[in-house]
Amino acid sequence: MALRASTWKLQKSLSALLASSRLHTHATSFGFKEVHEEEKSKMVGNVFSSVASSYDLMNDFMSAGLHRLWKDRLVAKLHPFPGMKHLDVAGGTGDIAFRVLESINSVSHSALRCGVTDEVEGGSRIYVCDINPKMLSVGKKRAAERGIDGSPVLQWVEGDAEALSFPKGSMDGYTIAFGIRNVTHIEKALSEAYRVLKKGGRFLCLELSHVELPIFKELYDYYSFSIIPAMGEVVAGDRDSYQYLVESIRRFPKQEVFAKMIADAGFQKVEYENLVGGVVAIHSGLKI
Repeated sequence: MALRASTWKLQKSLSALLASSRLHTHATSFGFKEVHEEEKSKMVGNVFSSVASSYDLMNDFMSAGLHRLWKDRLVAKLHPFPGMKHLDVAGGTGDIAFRVLESINSVSHSALRCGVTDEVEGGSRIYVCDINPKMLSVGKKRAAERGIDGSPVLQWVEGDAEALSFPKGSMDGYTIAFGIRNVTHIEKALSEAYRVLKKGGRFLCLELSHVELPIFKELYDYYSFSIIPAMGEVVAGDRDSYQYLVESIRRFPKQEVFAKMIADAGFQKVEYENLVGGVVAIHSGLKI
């Protein structure tokens, strides 16, 4: 009963905050705070500079390791192939890029065993793009630990999701995992994703989302607001960054709304898959 009462009060507070907001999605919000647009990118940058070294460890703790399965599912939907040009945005630590590379290598090895040499010709390129240099440094270190830091396939690029440096129609695939809710303008990031993809290119987004099942939602809200920030303080020495994390999830558009935003950016065959009851969702679309 105490849990139900505290959760009801939390939901009431959240509703009041959301109702009072005059923002479009969370374009000028930092968690539950209203900020100037030029301040948001700096504040988000500070968050990820602070948590970079413990980012993947905290993902393991927060999700009980499930984030690994969610990322596997994302890459499985991508269907990587030898010779593809792929862009992973907000992927500084390399978690998605390493999976894409592994999948491409697996297909290449299978083709070679079957004597199909044409399938492995043409240089694959995986561009890891992140606005935060500290996150990229973590990814490069992890690549070195895997012995693939010298791979010509992996390219590390410091860049902004809202203003990508890549040419129009240059990518076969685009992924962004747990990153799009942190941009200042979601619409700009989606527009840039559409611009850099080739016709037939696939957009995939893995993001923490919204739980609707009432009982599960109560437990999830309690875990999010009471446990995750405390965990961040113990593991990463940073409670405030993980308080922002859980608040930013609540400000992110619901699954149907985000799907419409993807379609409005020009993508077709837009769909989403809820995982763990909507704790996370994978949205996808095609540029046709």
